[in-house]
This record gives sequence, structure tokens and C-alpha cells, in this order.
Amino acid sequence: MSKLLVVDDEFRIRQIIRKYAEFEGHTVEEAVDGMQAIEVCRNNQYDLIIMDVMMPELDGFSACREIRKFSQTPVIMLSARGEEYDKIHGFELGSDDYVVKPFSPKELMMRVNAVIKRSSSGGNTEKDVFVYQGLNVDFSARIVTVDGVRVEMTPKEYDLFFYMVKNKGIALTREKLISEVWGYDFFGDERTLDTHIKLLRKSLGEYSNCIVTLRGVGYRFEAN
Repeated sequence: MSKLLVVDDEFRIRQIIRKYAEFEGHTVEEAVDGMQAIEVCRNNQYDLIIMDVMMPELDGFSACREIRKFSQTPVIMLSARGEEYDKIHGFELGSDDYVVKPFSPKELMMRVNAVIKRSSSGGNTEKDVFVYQGLNVDFSARIVTVDGVRVEMTPKEYDLFFYMVKNKGIALTREKLISEVWGYDFFGDERTLDTHIKLLRKSLGEYSNCIVTLRGVGYRFEAN
């Protein structure tokens, strides 16, 4: 049983999510805006946060940014806006998934369970370091530096990048990457992978060309 925080200014949305989450065996607490979400997150531990974007007092993006300063609790963003820019912005702030309204409560619960499962598994990191010119990747410490400057990434960017580096030189299909990084039970859009690749390339700067696009196949990390 997991403890969820549902943040939405619409009572009806909170009640729908609560109903389905409790049916899945989760416990649910609620917040009506971003300010309240930050406050309760400082005083309580949650396994996952479901956060609406458009709210009074403080929007979901701003609340997620503040929460990420003191907590790595997984966040699923809800929004009526499905433009790529909004999704990229959400992922840059550290959200783990992005669901567009109107949504299927059953699908949302599938995403909730998948994110919690990935988060609780913790992943297997290797106690070693990969170095390529000015690019340094410390797997055990989860630190990436470019020419001595630490690169800040979201948790999912780290997972994706580490997997690609560990499999450098290997053609990785889109299906393989999604299965290994997001889990075989991922129910999101394949464009989520492309969005994270864009973010990774932006983060890597001069080493962005290490991530090679294989048209019709997927991606490969090259460092020769």
C-alpha cells in the first residue's frame, strides 16, 4: 500500500482519483493548490504526488520546482495542455510522467503503479566511473560532469543516460529503451522518450553528439 498526495483545485477531480486509488489499495491525502502541496510535503512523506498544473495561489510547475529542492518523491503532472513545450517543461522540473486531461482514471492508476514500482525498485547502479574526454559519469554517486562542471538532470534523465552509457556502441531500439528505463508496463506516449533525449542532449552540451539517432530504430551512445 502506497501513500499518495493528490493536488488539484477541482474537488471532483480529487474525488475521482481518490476513489480509484483507494480501490487499488493506496491511501490518499489531498491539497487544493501548490502552496498547500509544498507545506504538506515538508511535513509528510509520500510515495507519489499527482499534481495538476493550472491551480490558483501557485501552479503545479512552480510547486514541483520547490518540492524538488527538498524531496525526490515521484511526481505525475496533470494538465489540460498537451503541447510538447509543456511536457518538456514538466520533465525539466523533475516530474516522472505527464498526463493530459481529460484522462482515463484506470490508465492514470496504471501509470501511478508503474511509477511507484520503478521508484521502489531503486535500480541497480554500478560502482564505477565512465570517462570520455571531458565527460565524466559516476554511476554509484549519480553524478555527471562536463569539463568539471556538474550537470543537473532529472531522475529519469539520469536513468536513461546511465543505461545508454552502460550500453555504449549498441543500437538500442525505442521499445528496448522504454522497457528498460520506464518499465515494460509503461503506458505513456513514445514521444516521452524523444522528449527526454532532447533534454539529455541539451544537458550534455558539446557532448550531445554522443547520442546518435538511428532513424526508424532508436538511439545509440557513441564515445570513441
